[in-house]
Amino acid sequence: MTNSWPAGTAPSGDRPPHDASPAGAGDPADATAATAAAGAVGAGGGLGGRTALVTGGGSGIGRACAAALAAAGADVHVVDIDGEAAKAVAELIGGRPHIADLADPDAVDALPAEADILVNSAGLQHVAPIPEFPVERFVRIQQVMVTAPFLLMRRTLPHMYAAGWGRIVNISSVHGLRASAYKAAYVAAKHGLEGLSKVAALEGAAHGVTSNCVDPGYVRTPLVEGQIRDQAAVHGVPPDEVVDDVLLARTPVKRLIEPDEVAAAVLWLCGPHAGFVTGTSLSMDGGWTAQ
Repeated sequence: MTNSWPAGTAPSGDRPPHDASPAGAGDPADATAATAAAGAVGAGGGLGGRTALVTGGGSGIGRACAAALAAAGADVHVVDIDGEAAKAVAELIGGRPHIADLADPDAVDALPAEADILVNSAGLQHVAPIPEFPVERFVRIQQVMVTAPFLLMRRTLPHMYAAGWGRIVNISSVHGLRASAYKAAYVAAKHGLEGLSKVAALEGAAHGVTSNCVDPGYVRTPLVEGQIRDQAAVHGVPPDEVVDDVLLARTPVKRLIEPDEVAAAVLWLCGPHAGFVTGTSLSMDGGWTAQ
């Protein structure tokens, strides 16, 4: 098996977005891990009085980030296209649920503007060669993963500027720095998000607002687990073989990243000690980009 998705046998990859998969929503283990993460970085209670808005907060990385920020004292708005998942996570962490399809600008405009912390985590994937890539899927991925973060920055930055403090954390990917075949829309969107984040960092610096990307490799999320199942079915091999021979082929650290590990990095970037860290891309790729 190669370390990319083979042409002609690539699965559709039409997985739900991070903000659309109810799998494991509201798992108490997330809250426990998030509390531990908050203590580990010395941020327990350090975000008291701050308000955070997390997209894709119903599952995966977004859910872990929402739990970590809440454990650190923030009032968290949990945004998800899956209403039940958003409600479950919000109930678990004492947050506020919001149902929104981020591809709809009107839905984005209905979200709270008074956020001190913005975490753009929502995302979706589609895997196909460029000649076969559906245009509507390409457009939707850009809408959710580039346009929506721009609209949310545009909406929340005036509040941050007025307060003289703000944190924007964009959940990017190793694919914001590197490319893989058959993932044209996802790679293009993550590269766009990286550029948008840097512009926000430059513009926000004079106002006490930082903007950074966190760039993980493959994280154990519903989206990635769906890709593992698809590839195992296509090739007739066990899921573990897909993880080792495809997903982790370019990664020296041979394991998937856990969502709470990403959330701990996000939490650190939101702390008062990270005020001089802006415009960066924090790689959490197990050494992938070191090669």
